[in-house]
Amino acid sequence: MKGFWHDAVEFFPILLNGVALTIVVTLGSLLLSTVLGLVWAMMRVSGIGLLSGLSASLINLIRGIPIIVLLFYLYFVMPDLGVTLSALQAAILGLGIAYSAYQAENFRAGIEAIDKGQIEAAQSIGMGWWMTMRRVVLPQAVRIVLPPYGNVMIMMLKDSSQASTITVAELALQGKLIASSTFKNSSVFTLVALMYLTMSIPLILLVRHVEKRAGKR
Repeated sequence: MKGFWHDAVEFFPILLNGVALTIVVTLGSLLLSTVLGLVWAMMRVSGIGLLSGLSASLINLIRGIPIIVLLFYLYFVMPDLGVTLSALQAAILGLGIAYSAYQAENFRAGIEAIDKGQIEAAQSIGMGWWMTMRRVVLPQAVRIVLPPYGNVMIMMLKDSSQASTITVAELALQGKLIASSTFKNSSVFTLVALMYLTMSIPLILLVRHVEKRAGKR
């Protein structure tokens, strides 16, 4: 145990650099997945057959591709097509696109959970489709989707480690590099796991709190 704490003091500052990149990847991909997911969901519930079918096809396509393959495609294949992305850009874009499909399904479920009578009432007083969504449906749907949204955030934090496969020096890759150069695998990866837990546990508690509050309404 004494050796672990000595190693922790030595490696912690290096791993903190990885934590910073982990947070950047997580927040960037979370924002992108939220925007794209909302677009896909709005297309699904638009009532326009073409948009609904296109959205469903995109969601199924994205869900059928493993995240790591999507990351490889963006980072290694896109340059052959004339589009060169940095490792960080590819990581944020890949994770954001991958999780947009799951966000879309969460948002769609939240929108469809709203009482149809409220939508009909809004339209009967002259509100158009977009105004009804913005003023009536979405404010209520947000409260419904918050718990699953929090769960997605936790999964994205952990899946940000897959960015290491395209050389993003986030926490997992920093740990791997330290372990390969010092051969202190036990100390390094225990510390990495503890740092992931330190970031995840506050989010888990927040999600649990939101779920309890949502259950009381």
